[in-house]
Amino acid sequence: MHSPHIAKPTTVSVIMFKVLAALVPGLILSVFFNGIGVLAQLALATATALLAEAAMLKLRGVPVRFFLRDGSAVLTAWLLALTMPSLGAWWLIVVATLFAIVIAKQLYGGLGNNPFNPAMAGFAAVIVAFPAQMAQWASPGVPLNALQQLAYIFTHQLPSSGAPDAVAPATSLGLLKTRMLLDGYDVSQFFATPLYGHVAGFGGVWIALAYLAGGLFLWRQRLIPWQTPVAMLVGAASVALPLWQYDPVHFANPLFHLTASATMLAAFFIVTDPVTAPTTSRGRLIFGFLVGVLLYVIRVFGGMPDAVAFAVLIMNIAVPFIDHTIKPPVFGAKRKGGPA
Repeated sequence: MHSPHIAKPTTVSVIMFKVLAALVPGLILSVFFNGIGVLAQLALATATALLAEAAMLKLRGVPVRFFLRDGSAVLTAWLLALTMPSLGAWWLIVVATLFAIVIAKQLYGGLGNNPFNPAMAGFAAVIVAFPAQMAQWASPGVPLNALQQLAYIFTHQLPSSGAPDAVAPATSLGLLKTRMLLDGYDVSQFFATPLYGHVAGFGGVWIALAYLAGGLFLWRQRLIPWQTPVAMLVGAASVALPLWQYDPVHFANPLFHLTASATMLAAFFIVTDPVTAPTTSRGRLIFGFLVGVLLYVIRVFGGMPDAVAFAVLIMNIAVPFIDHTIKPPVFGAKRKGGPA
């Protein structure tokens, strides 16, 4: 029996299960606002992740059942499914998941050895290779029933009874970028469109709040640090706020960017990945802040409105430098200007 001062060890599988549980509120609201296609993407991603993980573990000659049960492959699948378009073709999520598990994770040696976030690597691979196919979202106000959504995912055709404009060409972030750059809209005109709806688009604010609640649960469980998500949100706001104040006609207010579901998902479930983030508190602050800055810069000035993956992957490259530069003091070493 453990002494009272010895903490009960936490296994990887328990941590992964808690993270998956924290994603459930956001998942439920994603299904409510975007339709049953979200669950189809989730099922395809989970099945592909488990099969790919098992195959790679067997090829590497390591125990398949032991590592397959740690839940890391399922978590990668869920994160991918929640960032991919709800009506994307079935093969799109399969390709993204295969890239995430095989290339970004297992070829680097599996969990704990990957320098890049696998889910974000998978997302970036398919949005660069298949940008048109990555813009297949259910249009708000023109709902498809469950069978119509599944038919579109697996056949890429709408049934004869399906409305032709039931598939949106972009998210609210993508639409804002398109309208601003190509159509000359100002921000107020965009906010008046039906797709906008709430602070971060149709249902986006509620999904974002669900991810926030899940992230706070993980923080209370001491599974994620507070520095990284807070620094990321501050980093995005530090760029968005002055630009909005300078030119509110062409730049959306910071709340629009912060309450986008992709932003909250990234802040609490992606940049907090302990494998691909810095190990020190100061390092996490720097990492998170720069992810937030890059997120806004790429989203507004770059070619990709879905900028989370690229911001995270760019900063993943910098993590070894951050860890090397910002080192905690060695135990017993004398601090400058103070006692040992």
